[in-house]
Amino acid sequence: MFKVSLFADRAKPVAERCRADVSTRLRLKYAPYYNVVEKADGVRIVVNGRPMLMMSSNEYLGLTVHPEVRRAAKEAIDRWGTSPCGSRLANGSRAYHVELEDELAAFLGKEACHVSVAGYMACVTSISCLAQRKDVLLVDKSIHASLWDGVRLSGAEVERFTHEDMRSLEASLARLDPGVPKIIVVDGVYSMEGHIASLPEITALAEAHQAFLVVDDCHGFGVLGREGRGVADHFDLTDKVDLIAGSFSKSLASTGGFVAGDRSTIEYLRSNSQQIIFSAAITPSACAAALASLRVMQREPEHRERLWENTRYLQGILRALGLDFWESPTPAVPIVIGDKEKLYLIWKSLQEQGFFTVMSISPGVPVGKDLIRAGVSALHTREMLDRFGDALKVAIKKAGFKPRALAA
Repeated sequence: MFKVSLFADRAKPVAERCRADVSTRLRLKYAPYYNVVEKADGVRIVVNGRPMLMMSSNEYLGLTVHPEVRRAAKEAIDRWGTSPCGSRLANGSRAYHVELEDELAAFLGKEACHVSVAGYMACVTSISCLAQRKDVLLVDKSIHASLWDGVRLSGAEVERFTHEDMRSLEASLARLDPGVPKIIVVDGVYSMEGHIASLPEITALAEAHQAFLVVDDCHGFGVLGREGRGVADHFDLTDKVDLIAGSFSKSLASTGGFVAGDRSTIEYLRSNSQQIIFSAAITPSACAAALASLRVMQREPEHRERLWENTRYLQGILRALGLDFWESPTPAVPIVIGDKEKLYLIWKSLQEQGFFTVMSISPGVPVGKDLIRAGVSALHTREMLDRFGDALKVAIKKAGFKPRALAA
C-alpha cells in the first residue's frame, strides 16, 4: 500500500507553474496570437466569421493558390497515401524525397540536399551535430530561434557577435586559437528585421579564418537571387557558403525544410543528426507541393516581380506615414513602434479594421523595438496595400503614437 503524503492536495509544482504563468495569462486575456482562421484563400481569410486581409504571412510568391501546386499535392496523395509513417532510416526514402532533393540541390548549385519535416528542424539539424564540444560557434545575436536551439544542442562554445557588425565578428575570430574548428552562423534574411546578411564580408572572414559557414536562408529563398536561388546566389557566393538551410513554408507554398551542401556534409548529417534519424519523413503532398512550386518559380517570374513591386509600394506608404521599418530591403517588413502599450493599441485597431497582423515584443526583438511584423505577398494588390496604409494611419492616431520621423 502506498503512503499518502500530507501534501497530496497541493498542486504539483510544474502544473502550478503552468497555471501561474504571467505570459500565458496575458496572452489569453488580450488574444493577440493563435486566432483561429476558419477559411483562407490566399491573403483573404475569415476569422470568427469576419473577412480579414492577411498582412503577416510569409506566403511571398502566393503559390498556395496556384492550380499546378494544388493539383500536384492532390495527385501525390492519390499515388502515395498521406504519410510514410516513419523515419527514412527506418522506412526508407521515397522516390518523391529523392526527386525533390535532386532538383533543389541543382537549383541551389550544391552537390546534395536533404529534406525534412520542417524548416525549424532543418535549421536545428544544420548546427546541432556539425558543431562539437571543443568547436566554437560564432553567432549573430539576431539569428532565428531554431538556430539557437541547434547551438544549445551542440554543446559547442559560443561567441555572439553584434547583429550585422563585421568588426565585432572579426574581433571574435581574432581572439580564437587558429587551430580550433569554427562555424559562423547567420540568417540570409533576418525574419524580424528584414535585413540581408553582409555575405561578402562574412564569407571573406570565413575564408581567412578557415571557418565553416552556415546560412539559414528561409526568408531569402524564392525572394533573392536568380529565379529566387537565395542570398548566396544574390551575392554570387554560392561556392563560399558551406551549408544552406531553408524552408518550404515561405516561397514554396508547403511545409518542410532542407539543408544543402557538399555531398560529404549531407551524408555526415544523415549518419549523425538525431533530427534526421529519428524524425518521421516529410509527407508526399508536402514534397509534391514544394517541387511544383520550385518549378513554377523558375518558369513564371511574374510572381517574384509582383512581390517586389508590392514590397516597394508598401515601403513608400510607410515612409509617407513617417514609420520606422528599419529600411528593410525585403518583403519581411517590421513596423517599429517601440512602446508595448501603443503597439497593442495599434495592433488591436488594425484587427478591428480587418487586417491580420502579428506583434513581436522583447525578447523576440530588442528592448524598446517592439514592432508589428508585416509580410508582403505577390497576392496583395495595390488597393489592399492602400487600405492597409489608411488603416495604419487610423491606428497610430487612435493609439496616440507619433512616428519619430514626423516628430523630428
